[in-house]
Amino acid sequence: MAARMPIISGNWKMNLNHFEAIQLVQKLSYQLDKEDHANVEVTLHPSFTNIRSIQTLLDADGLPMKLGAQNCHWDDSGAWTGEISAPMLSKLQVQYVICGHSERRELIGETDEQVNAKVKSVLKHEMTPILAVGETQEERDADATESKVVGQLEADLAGVGGAKVASMVIAYEPIWAIGTGLTATPADAQAVCGLVRDTVSKLKGKEAAAGVRIQYGGSVKPTNIFEIMSQKDIDGALVGGASLEAESFARICQYRLQG
Repeated sequence: MAARMPIISGNWKMNLNHFEAIQLVQKLSYQLDKEDHANVEVTLHPSFTNIRSIQTLLDADGLPMKLGAQNCHWDDSGAWTGEISAPMLSKLQVQYVICGHSERRELIGETDEQVNAKVKSVLKHEMTPILAVGETQEERDADATESKVVGQLEADLAGVGGAKVASMVIAYEPIWAIGTGLTATPADAQAVCGLVRDTVSKLKGKEAAAGVRIQYGGSVKPTNIFEIMSQKDIDGALVGGASLEAESFARICQYRLQG
C-alpha cells in the first residue's frame, strides 16, 4: 500500500466572520507553496456561515486546500431547526466533516450512536469523516484511556465496512489537552494513536488499519508539531487555536522543514 498522505486540519470552531475567514485563507495561500501542498493535505473547517465564502475563494483562486465542515446532522433533511445535513455540505464541495468532536460530545451531549450515524451519512454522500475520539482528564487519571478510546471506536465505526474505514481520518484528541495549553508527550500520543490503529485492525482488518489516517489533536503548535509528526502511527494533526493565525498554521503545515 502507498504511504499515507499526511493531513493537517484547521478547526476554526466558532471564530471569524466571513470577511476575516477570507483574509485568513488569502494570507495562508501566500505562506504555503506547491511543495508544501505536495507533501501534506491541508483541510480548512470554517463555521457554517463561512463555508460558501471559502468555497468560492478556493475555486476562484485555484487554491489546493480542501474545504471541510465542523459537524453535520445524520438525517438528509427534516424538522431539525438549526441543523445542517451532509447533502447540503456536499453541494458546497465540502470534502471533510469532523464527527464527534469532544466539545460536542462533552458539552452538547452527542452520543456514540449519533456520531456513528453522522459518520455513515458523511460517507453516504461521498465525503470523508474525521472521527474524533479521546479521554477526559478523569479517565486518564483512572487509567481508562484505552477502554474509552476502544469503546468509542467500536461504537462509532459499527456497521462501517473496512474499505470505508480505510478511507477515513481518525483524530485522537485527549480532551484534557484541548485549549488548555497541555499537550500529550509525543510518546503518549503515539501510544494512543498506535492503539487506534491496532483497534481498527482488530475491528475492520489489516487493510483498513494500514489505510486509515490518524491525527493527533490537542494544543498543537509550531513548536511541537515536528515531534508529533515523527511518530510512526501519527499521520497528521487536528489544529484548533493555532489554525486561526496564518503564519502559525503554515509553520505547522511545513513541519517537515524542521527535520
